[in-house]
Amino acid sequence: MRIGIIGCGNVGKKRASYLGENELIAVADVSIDNAKDVARIRGCENYSTDYRDVTRRDDIDLIIIATTNQFLANITHESVLAGKHVLVEKPAGRNSKELIPIIESAKKKGIFVKVGFNHRYHPALLKAKEMTKSGAIGVLMFIRGRYGHGGRIGYDKEWRSDPDKAGGGELIDQGVHLIDLSRWFLGDLSVDYGFTSTFFWNMPVDDNAFFMLKNEKEQVAWLHVSSSEWKNTFSFEIYGIDGKLQIDGLGGSYGVEKLTYYQMLPAMGPPATIIWEYPFPDVSWQMELEYFINCILNNEVPEADIIDAKCALDIVQEIYNFKKTGRSS
Repeated sequence: MRIGIIGCGNVGKKRASYLGENELIAVADVSIDNAKDVARIRGCENYSTDYRDVTRRDDIDLIIIATTNQFLANITHESVLAGKHVLVEKPAGRNSKELIPIIESAKKKGIFVKVGFNHRYHPALLKAKEMTKSGAIGVLMFIRGRYGHGGRIGYDKEWRSDPDKAGGGELIDQGVHLIDLSRWFLGDLSVDYGFTSTFFWNMPVDDNAFFMLKNEKEQVAWLHVSSSEWKNTFSFEIYGIDGKLQIDGLGGSYGVEKLTYYQMLPAMGPPATIIWEYPFPDVSWQMELEYFINCILNNEVPEADIIDAKCALDIVQEIYNFKKTGRSS
């Protein structure tokens, strides 16, 4: 696959590092130095500060878009109109309305747009998904999830603290990952309760969000995301009538990735427990790209696509609306 990258910050560099055997044709970033750095990773000679130098090329099949939030939707739409498949980083836009033209144009042109929900490709979560499908914990009852980091000095002055650039705060940043994972396990969800606040950081967007999502079967996801977590944390627990799956850590500063299976016994009491640990480098970025390319080659609509992103952003907006009005819509 011939690939272009637009947005060459930390995520763009990470994406370039996991291209596998695919060819990097051209890159672009508002910083020419960033563009050069990413181009060098793959020995690419085409770099620019104008993203159209990537979207307008005829020798590119797939464009990876890793800009800040305010540019994601527009560049994605232009890429689709240019006939390119797209892998755009989450949340894919600042709100769900920005994604509607993309969905319509992609359908008309037969283009696939996948969104960077790479958490689905972490080995502990993949195994948990496999086990729930096999019935290892029985019918699902509810999910409990926490995801947070402690920020850094000056965090409240970064682009993520600007509502015009980011579209929101911690809810739209790490929150969309928990929303997407909950939808992956429970299906379509709506907001039953939502609360956002800015407890610590001096910024006009939320640094904490607490919310409960529910599906038609009244299976629930109770979730909390925070940028005042202090110790980086990822915890995702899936409860069934016959047991529980608990995923902790994502590697790096979040700790070793681990899946724990608690199997309820007929006599109840302490459960039988099996633990899998994954002390390896994060391969989710590579697996996500490989999966998407396979979908393109086989003309199969990918999971975690632009429609899933719209559903996640619809939930984000419902939560922000709940904060203002005390109701979800």
